[in-house]
Formats: sequence, structure tokens, C-alpha cells
Amino acid sequence: MSYQDIRYEVDGPVARVTIDRPKVMNAFRGTTCDELIDALKRAGWDREIAVVVLTGAGEKAFCTGGDQSSHGGSYDGRGTIGLPVEELHAVIRDIPKPVIARVQGYAIGGGNVLAALCDLTIASENAQFGQVGPKVGSVDPGFGTAYLARIVGEKKAREMWFLCRRYSAAEALAMGLVNVVVSAEDLDAEVERWCAEIAERSPTAIALAKRSFNMDTDHIKGIGALGFEAVKLFYGTAESKEGVNAFLEKRKPEFRKHAK
Repeated sequence: MSYQDIRYEVDGPVARVTIDRPKVMNAFRGTTCDELIDALKRAGWDREIAVVVLTGAGEKAFCTGGDQSSHGGSYDGRGTIGLPVEELHAVIRDIPKPVIARVQGYAIGGGNVLAALCDLTIASENAQFGQVGPKVGSVDPGFGTAYLARIVGEKKAREMWFLCRRYSAAEALAMGLVNVVVSAEDLDAEVERWCAEIAERSPTAIALAKRSFNMDTDHIKGIGALGFEAVKLFYGTAESKEGVNAFLEKRKPEFRKHAK
């Protein structure tokens, strides 16, 4: 596959996958998801690769989730909702290599979910995290909710989804959403240090450890599959469409007059 929305680079035992859509804060569309899936599988099953780094182009955003300009009742690609996000989430978990999220700027909405799903998350002190679905008539009813609660706890996960607030890197560290926070200047060096340590470890032992961790939460994949079928139906409602329209028109949504 030739890539137009992402970059794929290999440096020794490290594969770096970069969402390269800075003009839209690295939001993803159907093509982006397909390319991410391909690149992650490519790195994950390459015996020479020890670790995968997932990041976003530029300094403003890691990823801000689904591209709302590609969302008019459903997104522009394949999958239950027009985005193969279920497959993307699965491949991050399923490849036998650790995936590190290198987060600078915004990790919002689906971007927050990606950062949470990665095995490790290293954040710049300027990073911001949070969910946004209920502000735009959407939700991630699988790993984005149930797995998030495993990481930060039920109360904080519900707060993140119900209020749609933003959280600083320091707050994300305190709630266990990230592993470490460093200055923007030290972000790449810190990621390199973690990658170098992983590359020295037994790849088979790491693969077994990752699969063992995943076994405890793999049932969430089924929850998500059912949940996204419901989201597909929700996207066809006036209430959900009001969220998209308000976002594109840069106004506050009036959800309640459309809710039935």
C-alpha cells in the first residue's frame, strides 16, 4: 500500500507511524484508518522491528479523532460506521510488539482512545487529553469507554465522557492515562530511550506478556462490535446530525430539541 494520510519510517528496530494530516489536527478519515491498519500490521509482523511508535505530524495534535468534514450520517470509509475503527483498535492490541503513543498537543476524542489503547503513552507537557463524542453527537461504545474505565477508573472515565472536559498532561499522568510526561524538547529523546530499552528485551517474552494483558479485556471487543451497530443507527438521527452540523457551522448544538 502507498500512503497518503500517514508516514511510515523505520530506524533500526523502531517503526514510526505518523498520522500526517496536520491541517485537520491529524483527524482520521476512512483512508487514514486503512493506512494505519496496514502500517501497524507491516511493523507488527516484521521480525526486525522491536517496537512501534504511533504519533501525529506537527506540534499541535497527536490526533483529534474522526474527521467531522467526512461525517454526514456516516463516515467516508468501510466498517460499521464508515470508519474501520474497530479493526484499528484491534490491530494495536493484536500485533505482538509494544505500541508507544508519542503524544504532543491534542489527543482528543478518537485520538484520546488511540493513546489509551497503545501499550505505553509518553506525553509532552503541552499535551491535552479528553473525550468529545457527546459534544458532536457521537460515542465510542467499546474500548473507548470500557477499557478507559480500566485505566483511569469508573468515576473518572464517566466524568471524561459526560462532561467532555480537557485534561493536561500532568492530570493525565495523575489518573494513569499516560506513563510519563516530559518537556516538548525532550519528547523524542524520551521515546528513543524507551524504545532502546524495549529493543534489548526478549521479543517472545514481550509478545507473551502483551497477549496475557490483553486476555483480561478482550471481551470488550464484543461490547464494541455491538455498540458500534447502535452508533450506526444513532448517526442516522436528527440528534446526532445536529452535533455534526453545529461543529461544521461553529455554533453550539441544540441536541434536546432533536432528541426523541
